[in-house]
Amino acid sequence: MSRISRRSLLTSGAAAGVLAASGMALMAAPRAGGTLRAAVAGGSPLDSWDSRTHSGLFMLVAAHGAVFDCLTEVGPDGALRGELAESWEASADARIWTFNLRKGVEFHNGKRFGAEDVLESLALHMGPGNASPAAPLLANVSELRKVHEHQVQFHLSAPNADFPYLMADYHLIIYPAGYVELAMENGIGTGLFRLENFEPGKRLSARRVASHYKGTSAGFFAEIELINENGDQTRLDALGRGHVDVASQIAPSLARQVEGWDAVELQRIAGNQHFSFAMNASVSPFDRADLRRAVKFGIDRNVFVEAVLHGHGRVAHDTPIGPSNQYYATDLEPIHHDPDLARHYLRKAGVDRVAMTSTGYAFADAELAGGLVRDQLRSIGLDVSMTDMHNTAALTMGGSSGRVTEDWAFSTYYADGASWNTSDWQHPLFQNLLLTARSELDGKRRRAHYTDMQQLLRDEGPVAIPAFADHLFATRDTIRRPATMGNVWSLDNARLAERWWHA
Repeated sequence: MSRISRRSLLTSGAAAGVLAASGMALMAAPRAGGTLRAAVAGGSPLDSWDSRTHSGLFMLVAAHGAVFDCLTEVGPDGALRGELAESWEASADARIWTFNLRKGVEFHNGKRFGAEDVLESLALHMGPGNASPAAPLLANVSELRKVHEHQVQFHLSAPNADFPYLMADYHLIIYPAGYVELAMENGIGTGLFRLENFEPGKRLSARRVASHYKGTSAGFFAEIELINENGDQTRLDALGRGHVDVASQIAPSLARQVEGWDAVELQRIAGNQHFSFAMNASVSPFDRADLRRAVKFGIDRNVFVEAVLHGHGRVAHDTPIGPSNQYYATDLEPIHHDPDLARHYLRKAGVDRVAMTSTGYAFADAELAGGLVRDQLRSIGLDVSMTDMHNTAALTMGGSSGRVTEDWAFSTYYADGASWNTSDWQHPLFQNLLLTARSELDGKRRRAHYTDMQQLLRDEGPVAIPAFADHLFATRDTIRRPATMGNVWSLDNARLAERWWHA
């Protein structure tokens, strides 16, 4: 996965200039028109346009992938490029970041886009005690100010060479200032598609705006229809019968079924999507390091990849940092399955029974994954029983798509006080390394810090991450895609509406 160097990111915002370079160089020119019909998982009757609540794929596709925009965007190749920000520059120490905003951009209600919109939108995620999942990403911002109508400036309490990447987080969509509540009620953004109808947990329809700053380089469909369908087989059935053009998140156990269909293509994209089994390190029984070690040594990762992922993935070493990240520790060995050592640590911990629960994150074959891990842990003498999902003392099964940068991932999942830090890990050395690595501008020293953090998570961390799972989805053969697709989130970084087209 290629990316523009940190040096060019710091000095010129060069990535912002490649808006039209969407991986289509070797493809025929996209054809405009037609309706995209997609069966997408992850929706809920509680869905809204308040981005602080977004976590499922459906709202990612609907919000930052269609109706709204962020300041920056992660391209299909992993490089950063501008969206509502045209370019950016950093001070020499990466403490002050200046973003130059696009001119001539309008919200769907006719309001002109400018600096006030950025300030009011990002304020939703800032301030002491803010519970937004994106709050840790902006915790380093000591001041955000308007320089003029099309320029904003971030003052950071410590350097951050990756800061522009954080502005691509799907929670940080931009609302019209003075109309934020109205925009949250009615889906008013600056995206390529204007909302026509939205039934939370059911469906969405939107129409391509007549004029947009992305011009003819994106947004080729005339209309999009998203249907929320959380049943793995039901999504596939809808695709097979031709009721939809795209089915998201194919369960690995169903992938072989798709491969045998005519006029349907299985898409397999390797990325940092992963399964996780979090252990709350601040409460009993998982406050005992020996119990956490027993769980890690008790899981057979190779069996997990074959039995749960059916080979559509690879072994992980208990961190969210994977092959798609720049500072992935390639020499770090995963913890090998060792039942005898697991039993040893279990005896030291003095625990023979734990509960297991699941987060609300929807991922394919979750029941199979949970069952396999329960069986493996029972074989070492640890009785595992399912319990209510709100039990903070339980082994918590979940999953995530991962993040583009190491700081983004670690800040989201393991920063002290982060709302998604379900393991409540407060390891002093890890937290210190998180701040140090974020501020470090030298690549070699940065790599060393992130390697140390990955090793700490593997050896002492409160989570077992046995495998990275490929993004699996399927399309009718009438759908065309760029030669390169994004691998941060499924469905081309959840941007199929703007990047794909009809044959």
